[in-house]
Parts: sequence; structure tokens; C-alpha cells
Amino acid sequence: MAGQIDAHIAALGITLPAAAPPAANYVPYVVTGNLVMVSGQIPKLDGALFGRGRLGAGLSIEDGAAIARLCGLNLIAQARAAAGGDLDRIARVVKLGGFVCCTPDFTHHSAVINGASDLMIDVFGEAGRHARFAVGAPSLPLGVAVEIEAIFELA
Repeated sequence: MAGQIDAHIAALGITLPAAAPPAANYVPYVVTGNLVMVSGQIPKLDGALFGRGRLGAGLSIEDGAAIARLCGLNLIAQARAAAGGDLDRIARVVKLGGFVCCTPDFTHHSAVINGASDLMIDVFGEAGRHARFAVGAPSLPLGVAVEIEAIFELA
């Protein structure tokens, strides 16, 4: 039986991807105490990679926000796995850390990472409000435009 958060996600018309396995020598998440540290998630869906490129050189802020949202879906999928499949165990989103592949003159990192931040609030309500950083980078793994990590609190 689906929990309240899963029912809310379905009502929003959102389908979470499966939690992706790690692509290198790390684990997708670590649970320590009541915190879940989720490794950086890139824009993958059903094994396919999306959102390659660079903000300020071919990708718009809107493109970047959509890519960040997909990263956010992958973060929630990892949090669900860490919570034993029960998103109702997520007490709050504590922090997001966003990396944006961009040109040196690009300055709208926050607007890009809002794609994931808005998703967290849509899914978790007030418990989705979080601390955050958003920084630019000259390149990211596999040529993606956005990578985001997260900390969640378990109830």
C-alpha cells in the first residue's frame, strides 16, 4: 500500500525513476544516525542520460531547471531506497548542493537549481524547504549540465 508521500507524488503526475546504481567506486547513499547523505545525482532516466551541455552556451535557464528537476527525482528515488521504500519516513529535506556546468560569465546558478528545490517543496511541502548551495563548474561527469547531492532526515 502506498504511503501519503507516494500518493501525493502520484497525484502530482510524477513517476519516480528506479534508484540508479553507482557509476564508480562509491555508494549511492549513506545512512548515519537519522540522516541520509545522497551522492550526487545526474540527469538519468530509465538508464538513459539527459541534459548534456553547458549553461550559457546552448542551454537556457529553463533547460537547466528541467535538468535539475530530473536530478531531484533521482535524489528522491535514492532517499526512498534509503528509507526502505517508504517516503513517509523522510522527515525533511535538510540540504541540496547543486553543481551547474556553465560558462565563466553565467551567473544564474540558483535559478537552475530551483528546478530541484521547487520539486522538493512540491513533493514534501514545508518539510521540503532546505538549505542549499548552487555553484558553477567548468565540467561535470559524462558532460551533464547539472549534478545535485542531498541530505535528508529520517523520522
